Amino acid sequence: MAREGPGAGRGRLLRVRRRSGGVRARPGQTRRLTLAVCFVALFTLVAGLLAIWAHERPMFAPGRIATVTRMARVELSVIDQTTTESMRQEQRLRAARVYVSNEAELSAIRASLTNLPRTIAGVDSLDQVESTIRTKFELNEERFAALRELGGQAEGLARWDLSVDRLMQILTVTPLLDQEAWQVESQSGLRGEKWLELRTSGGIARVSADAAVSISNVDGLNRAMGDAVGRAGFDSAAAGAVLSALVHDPGSTFRFDEPATLENQQRAADAVSDQYRRVPEGTLLFRRGNPIKPEAFELYKAELEAFRAQATWWMIWPLRFGLFGAMLVIACAAACYISLFCDRIARSPARMGWLTGLSLLMLLMATAATVSNPGVMMLSGTAPSVLFAVLIAIAYHQRIGLALGLVQALVTGVALDQHMEILAVVGAGVGVAAWNLPRIRDRGTLVRMGVASAAALALATALVGAIHRPMNPALIREIGVDALLAGSGGLLVAGLTMFILPVLERAFDITTGMTLMELRDPKQPLLRELQQRAPGTYNHSLNVAAIAEDAADAIGADSLLAYVGALYHDVGKMNKPEYFVENQAGGPSKHDKLSPAMSLLVIVGHVKDGVELAREFGLPRKLRHFIEAHHGTTLVEFFFHRAKDKANPGEGPNEFEYRYPGPKPQTKEVAILMLADAVESTTRSLKEPTSSRIDQVVRSIANKRLLDGQFDECSLTLRELSTIVEAISRTVQSIHHGRIAYPSAEPKSGSIRPTRDDRRTG
Repeated sequence: MAREGPGAGRGRLLRVRRRSGGVRARPGQTRRLTLAVCFVALFTLVAGLLAIWAHERPMFAPGRIATVTRMARVELSVIDQTTTESMRQEQRLRAARVYVSNEAELSAIRASLTNLPRTIAGVDSLDQVESTIRTKFELNEERFAALRELGGQAEGLARWDLSVDRLMQILTVTPLLDQEAWQVESQSGLRGEKWLELRTSGGIARVSADAAVSISNVDGLNRAMGDAVGRAGFDSAAAGAVLSALVHDPGSTFRFDEPATLENQQRAADAVSDQYRRVPEGTLLFRRGNPIKPEAFELYKAELEAFRAQATWWMIWPLRFGLFGAMLVIACAAACYISLFCDRIARSPARMGWLTGLSLLMLLMATAATVSNPGVMMLSGTAPSVLFAVLIAIAYHQRIGLALGLVQALVTGVALDQHMEILAVVGAGVGVAAWNLPRIRDRGTLVRMGVASAAALALATALVGAIHRPMNPALIREIGVDALLAGSGGLLVAGLTMFILPVLERAFDITTGMTLMELRDPKQPLLRELQQRAPGTYNHSLNVAAIAEDAADAIGADSLLAYVGALYHDVGKMNKPEYFVENQAGGPSKHDKLSPAMSLLVIVGHVKDGVELAREFGLPRKLRHFIEAHHGTTLVEFFFHRAKDKANPGEGPNEFEYRYPGPKPQTKEVAILMLADAVESTTRSLKEPTSSRIDQVVRSIANKRLLDGQFDECSLTLRELSTIVEAISRTVQSIHHGRIAYPSAEPKSGSIRPTRDDRRTG
């Protein structure tokens, strides 16, 4: 039996852990599978309901070119808007126009006539009567004598007052109108059938429009007032004076009341019930290639409602079941893709839930906006899918965003009953958007993405707009409008992404380049505190960050993430900075008075302290992994060997106890940091850091970490590791570059002596 190496026991322990971990993982896998099935079922149910709701709503807009020919599937009875509105307009014209009495004018007439005989009775001759009264009543000796006689008798005054009352009653139903009101009434076209509603303090009277009298028509006014005076019963001698008063400088006794008239007209129109007409089954609603007229659109909406009301279950439910089935197939395909290529989503129920909810939200936005206004379908049907793809590309990867964006476009196309051309349009927008989102480091990236996506959407819309539709000038204009709508959707996506990016980072637990650019600022509170409390560690972190950035660039990893992670990887050291050599300004070491086990606790403790500080200062989870895994499970060799030297023979310490708790690096960037951190610390101790020595140190550390299994849990390949070693070696050599040795001999007499600053150079 072959002899086991010194690490065989620990290897056996790790293998046992892996096996036991695999067994324990089965309940977790079953739980994730159950949750995945639940999310697929939830998506199928909600998406199917939204699709059914959209399919049973009018998805055309009046004025747009019809893409299909529609005919009535059932017989229906619809409101005949033309006939109904014609009848209502006729009733509006027939409705009584309202006139309100001019009480001041009527009161003046009554007072003038009532007081006339009483005034005349008080004078002895016609010459004594006021000239204005003589003129108004056209008094002569005969009329004067008759009025004076009436005014002198109580019985005569009583007869006179009675005649005045009768005349005023006649005037309340014989409106005297000004020229404007009379012209309106005379031009109504319904003379003899039109009524006027006269409103006085005594009540409301309805009279024929023929009863109205124009005060500007002298002959007509004389005839009407003469008839009124005759019917009032005035004595023949005094009747002429009354008539003269009525036609002398007459005023309108009624004025037009427009609000009351409009109310009357609306009441009359509302009284007309809707008029219906029969539409037989098979009636053409609109034809493909022709603009949809408003009346055809209303008939189309009525046909949809009638079909749902009259159709039997086998005419409706097969389509509904088909929509549910389509959504189920799409959801299962997306779930399979995620399980195969999106491990970060598949392993996290929370991410699966967020992804399902986000997809349904985008579908709800698309269906609701399109149903409310089908005319903007090229905006409402494309922008949500592009937005979904952009958010997923930012949260996970461009490939995942592109694939799931196309799936979302397919779901939206099925829900909105659109041809597959919309999938091509969205595919163009999603592809260009994902291509422009390698990493977001500034707002300009999102702006460029929005502009490029808008151009792609507009161009794709213009190219596929003529498919399946006969070309005509109206269609060309419509394609132009659709292209502008689709292009504006790309710009809208960029604006919304910029607005909701902070929410997206929290929801999906991601860290974008914009956040990393903010965190690399030396004025960040945690970095400022590290500078003040552990300046040596801060300088060490800057060097490690520069090394890690170059190495990440060399293999195409996220160099910004590696740089920022390196800045924060040792923040835990500022709790006990004096125990770390880079912060010790000479003198005895603090560890000289501590046992190796106690020193180990202090050294290893900076990882735990750093994680706690990261949580306290709100660093993203991705950066916290740099802190907890930059040493992995490596051995703290100095104190391990020190403990071995102090131990009794045969009682050496267990190597497992002197290792960092881990975890091991899970990403390439953290693995790069592990090497950069170790190399930077080791090369500091080199007395003569030549290129060959630095290269030897880098390769030695890399091989040691590789053989120790520190890279087992990240996707780092041997080729990438070789590239990283070369990049780190090159960068460290540039840091420890050689300096020019200045001569130390005293200059000859008469030569220039170097200054103190010159001697310090180098």
